[in-house]
Amino acid sequence: MLIDRILIVGLGSIGQRHLDIARKKFPDARIKVLRHSPAKTVPANSDGNFFSIKDGVKFKPQIAVIANPSVFHVETAIALVGVGAHLLIEKPISSSLEGIPELLNICNARNLVIQVGYNLRFLESLQLFRDELKNNIIGRVLSVRCEAGQYLPSWRKNKDYTSSVSASKDLGGGVLLELSHEIDYLRWIFGEVEWVKATLCHQSNLDIDVEDTAYLVLGFNSKEGNKQLIGTLNLDFIRHDTTRSCVAIGEKGTLQWDSLTGQVRLYRPDSNNWVELYNNKEEIKKSYYIEWKAFIESIAQGKKPLIEIEDGIKVLQIVDAARISSESDQRVTITEESALYESNS
Repeated sequence: MLIDRILIVGLGSIGQRHLDIARKKFPDARIKVLRHSPAKTVPANSDGNFFSIKDGVKFKPQIAVIANPSVFHVETAIALVGVGAHLLIEKPISSSLEGIPELLNICNARNLVIQVGYNLRFLESLQLFRDELKNNIIGRVLSVRCEAGQYLPSWRKNKDYTSSVSASKDLGGGVLLELSHEIDYLRWIFGEVEWVKATLCHQSNLDIDVEDTAYLVLGFNSKEGNKQLIGTLNLDFIRHDTTRSCVAIGEKGTLQWDSLTGQVRLYRPDSNNWVELYNNKEEIKKSYYIEWKAFIESIAQGKKPLIEIEDGIKVLQIVDAARISSESDQRVTITEESALYESNS
């Protein structure tokens, strides 16, 4: 398939990153940018702007990257798959499950690829972390502890955090959706989530109308005997010491992954120290290129992408369950269709 028409929807920091990668991969393609408001300037590496989805659809892109606020993802995606575009949709796939079944049906009927932008799965360090656990390097996993946080005002340089998507409920903000990478990779590594117990809150004085902190306890489907694997997930917009890490505690030791350092470390009780298995601090930059490579290969080979629309749906089901749990102060069971209250009787 000759790709000569590409559309980038949204020109925030992630939209600009995708635009730059698209130009490097397809130097001769016509690449247009769909922006939410009129602008006189033409973005570098693009061939011009559109300011309405109608004009974007008329362009008939063969592939499109959807990087506008998540509340508009599904509406935009449905319009573009209608003209046969394969899609790379930035995470989360949407702010809610509304409209996603229609999108899924159209894509299946037209044999179109939709890849969700959970780029952390393309990190070699995280893949090694997963592989080593599958190979029982620490034996049976007994507990999982995952954490991600960064101070929102310092997140995006040269931009007022109060005007960001992250700070706005109407645009699909809040720490639970913004840091949903963690939910995606936890279920990718440890299996599907059976239930959630959550507390979501606004702890800081940040001028936002969404939660800045989320505490989740997750019960995974993976069970051995009567033992269920339990994980904790803490997400926040409030910490100044940026962190993104996961620790798996097993019968034969502990395995630790750190996104910021690109490290995977192993602790064995017999050696009484940590051993570094992997270290590549720069790999996060490469993950977006690998993500694009996988996306294009899925289109060319007619195969399912690593991160499918169904993966995005499952993340949203867990998000919905966490919200219900926080509001009701109850543990909530995940079902195929929706999150339902778990009976306490």
